[in-house]
Amino acid sequence: MDGTLLVSYIILWALVVVLSLLVFALARQVGVLHERVAPAGALMPVSGPKVGEMTEVMSLTDLNGQAVMVGGADAEGLATLIMFISPTCPVCKSLVPTARSLVSHEGKRMRLVFASDGDKIDQHVAYVRDLDIENYPYIVSQPLGLAYAVSKLPFAVLIGSDGALKSKGLVNSREHLESLVESMDSGVASLQDYVEQHRSDIDESITGKAS
Repeated sequence: MDGTLLVSYIILWALVVVLSLLVFALARQVGVLHERVAPAGALMPVSGPKVGEMTEVMSLTDLNGQAVMVGGADAEGLATLIMFISPTCPVCKSLVPTARSLVSHEGKRMRLVFASDGDKIDQHVAYVRDLDIENYPYIVSQPLGLAYAVSKLPFAVLIGSDGALKSKGLVNSREHLESLVESMDSGVASLQDYVEQHRSDIDESITGKAS
């Protein structure tokens, strides 16, 4: 009986050692995979104006009846972040404070404009009041959305102070919004493009860590 128990203990300890080695190997592979994953930037559609192109100047009116110029070079030298949102979009509501925080963090080099469409103006007025964004331009314009090929929300467009389209895409988080600013600052259309351009350096770095 004692011999049988001893054999059982040896087998159990052997299994523990094997499982520990497997867990260690799996953890190491997860770490390598994590380094290979490209940064999650805004999903940029292929339709609509291309990044780097000059944007069309559009003279629009916000909910307060104030004229708002969108596109083209900005007279005050500010970049323009256009957030396309909707009263029927739950994600939009949660992302509005994030957009406000991001633009505030960027200081005096960027302005924030909200945009939507639809003919229920009273609904938009209540929406603006609920989100506490009365101090920001809120434009209800279908042509504006069509101009930038907005098909899903929330969607953001970043126009440089020179009037060129710097970045655009479907945004669902602060990281997505920040990726638009990073694209403008780096001059690269998207973070995915940046990773592809530097893929060899990343692979060498991963190889060095693995060896």
